[in-house]
Amino acid sequence: MGLVGVNKAPGRSAEQGERTTLLCVPFAGAGGSFFHPWRALSAGRWRVVAFEPPGRERRMLDTPYRNVVEAAKNEVDDLAATLGEGARVVVFGHSLGAVLAYEFVHLLSTRDVHVQQLVVSGSPGPWTQRERRATGLPDEEFFARVEEFAGFRHEALDHPEMRELILPVLRADCEMHENYVPSTDEPVRVPICSLRGASDGLVTAAEAQQWRDATTDEFSYTELPGDHMYLTDSGREVLDVIDALQERHS
Repeated sequence: MGLVGVNKAPGRSAEQGERTTLLCVPFAGAGGSFFHPWRALSAGRWRVVAFEPPGRERRMLDTPYRNVVEAAKNEVDDLAATLGEGARVVVFGHSLGAVLAYEFVHLLSTRDVHVQQLVVSGSPGPWTQRERRATGLPDEEFFARVEEFAGFRHEALDHPEMRELILPVLRADCEMHENYVPSTDEPVRVPICSLRGASDGLVTAAEAQQWRDATTDEFSYTELPGDHMYLTDSGREVLDVIDALQERHS
């Protein structure tokens, strides 16, 4: 099972009168615990569930995926079961999590799950591959490139033991992200909102707005203060954007 429930109490809105789940898909190297603080920040607006990729946290002993489409196909049935029959869901993903979330939305559309909104963050459109790559670089160059991409250095990288644990997961995540090719050319049929840190040096505003072509439904674009990893300090602001989207579509 690749999911971590981080808010057991379902969020309910007066308009919907039903449970709404916010499904969060983490970025490269991260696990579901990144979204634990969003439980309190959501203030009961949603049931917050985080996808837990293999190779970290509760799934530390599982082999990490190296292909986004394979990951989505292998995990979607457990995902649908956890979300529940007839669930109303908002899907959020940042960077690698954005393209994995996009694949999940395609697959969930064939299950009894109602995706209300896809919120992608820090990502060019799904058909655009990154020009500068980390895959295949020697260890030190690899870590330097990942730090350059992320815009910050994780403190765990200063500890040799932690580096050894993190390296295989980061390599697998970077490989799956940099080699990603969408499973289909068909756009999704749900609204997409693309978020970007206003000073993101990795994803341009034009690239973030390429998601307009990934949906047959409404598209919106929002910038928040910060760089590529803006969401580490802006969880509340992200949730406020999602809340406003829900109000608009309720």
